[in-house]
Amino acid sequence: MPGPVRLEYPDWLHPYLERAFGSTLEEEMAAMDGAAPLDLRVNLLKGHRDEAIRALRNEQIMATPTPLSPWGLRLPGRQPITATQSFRNGIIEIQDEGSQLIVGALDARPGERVVDFCAGAGGKTLAIAMGMENKGQIVACDVSAPRLEGAVKRLRRAGVHNVERHLLVSGDKWTKRRAGAFDRVLVDAPCSGTGTWRRNPDARIRLSEQDIIELRAKQSDILDRASTLVKPGGRLVYATCSLLKEENEEQVSAFLARNDRFERVRAGGDMLPEALRGESGFALTPYRNETDGFFAAVLQRKAQQDTSQGVTE
Repeated sequence: MPGPVRLEYPDWLHPYLERAFGSTLEEEMAAMDGAAPLDLRVNLLKGHRDEAIRALRNEQIMATPTPLSPWGLRLPGRQPITATQSFRNGIIEIQDEGSQLIVGALDARPGERVVDFCAGAGGKTLAIAMGMENKGQIVACDVSAPRLEGAVKRLRRAGVHNVERHLLVSGDKWTKRRAGAFDRVLVDAPCSGTGTWRRNPDARIRLSEQDIIELRAKQSDILDRASTLVKPGGRLVYATCSLLKEENEEQVSAFLARNDRFERVRAGGDMLPEALRGESGFALTPYRNETDGFFAAVLQRKAQQDTSQGVTE
């Protein structure tokens, strides 16, 4: 059978996947047919990983550390985690290991000012707050009021109190008024979601080529707007849960071509495992990493010199 039939993806997507994976396309897409594990993130505001493992074991749930994320736990298959005392107490959150590593790439520090520009219901916002030890300021932005409202209960359960929410609406001048005000900005952009097909297999038949065209335009616009919030010397992380170069590397290259105030820099810090440090970003897949498919690029705004004033921007 042809590859798209055998490996269950749309015919039109084949050239996109070939560009992304080349000779490993078969292995990558075969891995997408496997069952996704259930990953958890330990909330260091409430306890350490060993404590979480013991707490879950007391509730007859056996968890093991994830291989890459320093806060991750992995369970063999679906389990009623939300019914556990550990979840209700906020010591654990459900979050794929790859998603946790996106937060590691942001590397936000205590006391900084940070924006989660496409925060949704706040999954990565919670992890950012944990890494910042509840110190500093995080602004969780989204275009959906229900999603932002859904974050409230999660923030409270996790013991997070350095987050404010902001609804992005048409004509909103919030971004313009806060230009250059933040140390770090995360753009977890809306995307095709091809990296999550193990969890959402029906998404394969819903996705169309027109969706990719429209998403690329939206990603470009979001990246341009969010980048204005970064102060000189600050960092911008662009991330997706897509497998496609068109939404990932090509999107970043296009941004840098039209915006010479930013450059790619090496990812680093204690929040990333050794295997992912030293690169300017990473791409994760179920086949290579046993995570969902994720992409992250780490960019930095240059500290430009104003020669007329003799001072740094």
